[in-house]
Amino acid sequence: MDNIFDAHAHYDDDWFDEDREELLSTLPQKGVSGVVNAAVDLRTAEIARSFAEKYEYMYFTVGFHPENLDDMPSDYLEQIKEMLKHEKAVALGEIGLDYHWDIEKELQHRVFEEQLKLAKELDVPVVIHDREAHGDVMQYLRKYQPKGLMHCFSGSVEMLKEVLKLGLSISLGGTVTFKNARVPVEVAEFVPLDRLLLETDAPYLSPVPNRGKRNDSSNIIYTATKIAEIKGVSVQQLLDITAENAKRLYEIE
Repeated sequence: MDNIFDAHAHYDDDWFDEDREELLSTLPQKGVSGVVNAAVDLRTAEIARSFAEKYEYMYFTVGFHPENLDDMPSDYLEQIKEMLKHEKAVALGEIGLDYHWDIEKELQHRVFEEQLKLAKELDVPVVIHDREAHGDVMQYLRKYQPKGLMHCFSGSVEMLKEVLKLGLSISLGGTVTFKNARVPVEVAEFVPLDRLLLETDAPYLSPVPNRGKRNDSSNIIYTATKIAEIKGVSVQQLLDITAENAKRLYEIE
């Protein structure tokens, strides 16, 4: 199989420190045609930019994740705006709300809204992080109606219907392969093929049979196999469709 496009990964994570260069240099030999490395703050955006400059198949996002708001500079929006001028910067992200951890909600909301406004101003896609915050995330998406991606989509089919009406796409990862993964399978069944992307969220959420191990983009083949079975298409068809969807969403020529 080839044309694996990983719509969302974190190769800057410490889990890759021992063999990062070796892994990234060999992913194309494993069928990987594209990877978007998602930043969570300015430091990781700079690292992701260095990957994109070194590896032809890699791209990056710029933004502040709700878990990374400590020590955020006062001019962070200007810095994001500047970094998004890079030819391989493809989205503003990863941004959103996370209620799993004890993070000041008022700050999360302010930064999320400010970044959504900036994305609208610049007419760039966003990559949305939504963890246990579905209702509030949807309020902001209805208000600003950005273009972009709900990454690692964890909502219900009912929520998916509204996300699709707003014009957003979703990406699915290894959770669809997990035992008793009822909701992700229902979402995979319902989502139109032209609004679906595949991701790893590497190094996290490895699909079965590698669950619990470090994830990387080559593992998308397991996720793709499961979703292709659900959708009634060949695995290669699914890989080709989702790769084209990723290029279109991220405006990659």
